[in-house]
Amino acid sequence: MIRTIAALALLSATVACSTPRPAPEARPPAAARPLKLASWNLEFLAEKDGTGCQPRTAADYQAMRAIVDGLDADVIAFQEAESVKAAERVFDPARYTIVMEERAGDPSGTCGGRHPEQQFIRQAVGFAIRKGIAFERRPDVTSLMLGNPQLRSGVDITIRPDGSAPLRLLGIHLKSGCFSGTDGNACPILLDQIPKLEAWIDDAARSPTRFAVLGDWNRRLALAGDPVWKEIDDADPANADLRLADDGTPPGCDPRYDSFIDHIVLDKRAGDAMVTFNETHYPDGGEHFSDHCPIMVTLK
Repeated sequence: MIRTIAALALLSATVACSTPRPAPEARPPAAARPLKLASWNLEFLAEKDGTGCQPRTAADYQAMRAIVDGLDADVIAFQEAESVKAAERVFDPARYTIVMEERAGDPSGTCGGRHPEQQFIRQAVGFAIRKGIAFERRPDVTSLMLGNPQLRSGVDITIRPDGSAPLRLLGIHLKSGCFSGTDGNACPILLDQIPKLEAWIDDAARSPTRFAVLGDWNRRLALAGDPVWKEIDDADPANADLRLADDGTPPGCDPRYDSFIDHIVLDKRAGDAMVTFNETHYPDGGEHFSDHCPIMVTLK
């Protein structure tokens, strides 16, 4: 069920040019509609054009919003956004409510790499929640920061969609640089974050509300015998018998990578309700508006 951005754009252009415009198709009642959960790392999404380590034009933001519109997701966990205003350039504020971590961070210094002249911006975690979906917000999971303001906290919400059971969601962005094994320079930090994350998972597993953890794990959890996955997927408590939504599905976003680092992890209850997993790809030879592609699960 891979979506292609070019196909979505062509469909939009065809609809825009048709005369007369057909009446919009009515959405089915909420009780009959599956729940769509997505995650997208937006790669240094800045509030203003031309700023940050991935400077963009107004047309870039518009194209990214078209990608979001094509997802038609109910909730999207996102990473690396500077501010609510930056997020609203991609997530239409008429359609989505933005919730972001409260951590201010300490964005200082220059970017290096392709844009050494650019200044760092804040990289924050958040959710875009479809208007009309009731939700509650718990305190941010600051334990994931390990006392370091440069590490991201988790955003903890519970959504209550009409016609569906409540669902608790944790949006995360773990330390980069320990994608597999335990010997990388960043591994001591990421491996210190995992017990904090497991504590949240175990606490949520004891509650009557199903849950999911979404975001950029910076870890190839699907690799055989991955120690991080083995640690968190221990079925203790029983609802911590987890489902890795992308298990058995190779990524297609970038041919250099054969395993996801962005994941949607479902508890036993939510995992039993999973219908599909898919990844949205950028067109071959076309612009990559982020170094990550959106992923999404559908729950019945």
